[in-house]
Amino acid sequence: MKKLLFLSIILATAVSCSSVKVTSDFDSTANFASYKTYAFTDEALNIQLDDLNKTRLLNAISTELAAKGFTKAETNPNVFIDLVLKGEQKQTATATTSGYGGYYGAGYRYGYGGGFSTTQINYETYVDGTLFVDMIDAAKNQLVWQGRGTKTVNPDASQKQREENINYAVKQIFMQYPPKL
Repeated sequence: MKKLLFLSIILATAVSCSSVKVTSDFDSTANFASYKTYAFTDEALNIQLDDLNKTRLLNAISTELAAKGFTKAETNPNVFIDLVLKGEQKQTATATTSGYGGYYGAGYRYGYGGGFSTTQINYETYVDGTLFVDMIDAAKNQLVWQGRGTKTVNPDASQKQREENINYAVKQIFMQYPPKL
């Protein structure tokens, strides 16, 4: 029993620390060195997210852009930052078989039997969330860079975990910027 409890604690820890799957794409003709100022699009500012997490997300992105040398511009930014969140509900199934089998018999007649077993199937439903960060050249009104991060959403995360998860995911996405030409 102690071994089972220990394994479940290890599994829960591994899942909570699982990394974000990150990818990016870019326009190879864009001059990324010329981008120094940014502003969020109206859509990004009105992203369908509760106010607390929206603030965390916008702050995390602003922090990463500042680390990349960007400043926020009230007028005439070089790039617009747009955000899209998507969630995909997924399901896994785990089969567990239990039972007994073995030898049976009485007196001089012994044999081997298949025994009795049962199979139980457990279903787990979860949501993989994907954050798209789009960088749009303001002068050309053209997408020049997109970073994507996907991770399983933990609906039971504490306030501290949510903030850490958002900061970590955004940091991982922006590790792909500027693109390596």
